[in-house]
Amino acid sequence: MEQVRKTKIAVDGWYLGEVHRHTGIYVYTREVLRQMREAAAQYPVEITPLLHDQNSFAAAPGFQPSRAALLASDRLWRYGGAGLTLLLRRPDVIFSPSVNCLYGPMAAPVVSTVHDLSPVLMPNFAPAAVVRKLRFFLKRAIKSSAHLIAISESCKRDLMHVYEVPESKVSVVYSGCDHLRFSAAPADREQLARLRQRHGITRSYIFHHGLMQPRKNLKRLIQAWAQVLARRPELELDLVLAGKLGWKGEELTAAARELSSDRGKVVFPGPLSDDDLPALLKGSLLVTIPSLYEGFCLPMVEAMACGVPVIAAKSSCLKEISGAVLRYFDPESVNEMAACLETAVADASLRQELAAAGLKQAQRLSWRRTAEETLKVLLAVHQRSKT
Repeated sequence: MEQVRKTKIAVDGWYLGEVHRHTGIYVYTREVLRQMREAAAQYPVEITPLLHDQNSFAAAPGFQPSRAALLASDRLWRYGGAGLTLLLRRPDVIFSPSVNCLYGPMAAPVVSTVHDLSPVLMPNFAPAAVVRKLRFFLKRAIKSSAHLIAISESCKRDLMHVYEVPESKVSVVYSGCDHLRFSAAPADREQLARLRQRHGITRSYIFHHGLMQPRKNLKRLIQAWAQVLARRPELELDLVLAGKLGWKGEELTAAARELSSDRGKVVFPGPLSDDDLPALLKGSLLVTIPSLYEGFCLPMVEAMACGVPVIAAKSSCLKEISGAVLRYFDPESVNEMAACLETAVADASLRQELAAAGLKQAQRLSWRRTAEETLKVLLAVHQRSKT
């Protein structure tokens, strides 16, 4: 019997650098590679992730990590080193989990994942120089990639509308959730108590996690929380904003100082470890996602997977990814956000309803599914390139 030739897939591991650790694309790259490793033996593939440290992933049938020396220089890799390395490796198809590297002319087709169009649709999310650079990378990736993966239908529509990308060039593959870490199992009481003491969380609390930047709309969330406290004098309620402070973070801390009261304060615990994040998430009364724009929103799905009640903005992909089972508000209206917060905080039966519906929807999203659907796209692109 003739042996089927395996498709050689190279995966750019640039986003697994330590500087990206607390970003959504870092999580996406890590989890997709983990699940590709588990699934590789079931497909006619030889997957080679190019990594800073090849020991960060164990080899498996059909999955052979390799260290790429040029990854040691971030700038060199992004502006040519990746392309040179990949030319020498001679893969059949290249998978880029982001759009932030230049590959140059490649013999093999490139498939790039587009996570959002923030540089175009939300240009105030970062300094102007950073936005210009990201727009450049995004435009080049869209033009040079043989195929694109969008992580939501909303993201695909944005690509088609803003860049006039043909529908046939984009496949939607939803991101997933680590259901071992983010589950409805109760948090360990002792761990949660230690975390609350460490970060000075003395009351029930509303929770949000993720990189803090203007498009996350957290200044309005602080204002809405303060409005709820002002309207409900019987309430004592902290607001916990976990994650790294990004651009204009000083505006958030200033708003927090101004609006904190003797019945509630804003707590900034910083980035949390893989073990601590689920525990503090599960201990919350309510999770709020006020984003002005998202491509998928991992924090929302992680909260839903923990069986925590969630309310969210009615913006971009949030209704799509949450299955329209949550309560939603206009992210630009502090009054509407505050009203939604107040209703959810006051109504225990509503919180139970939101938690159950969110948990059910989150179960539909898994990293294994993401990895397998991504592999199918890569195989199809390689097959087309041979004709």
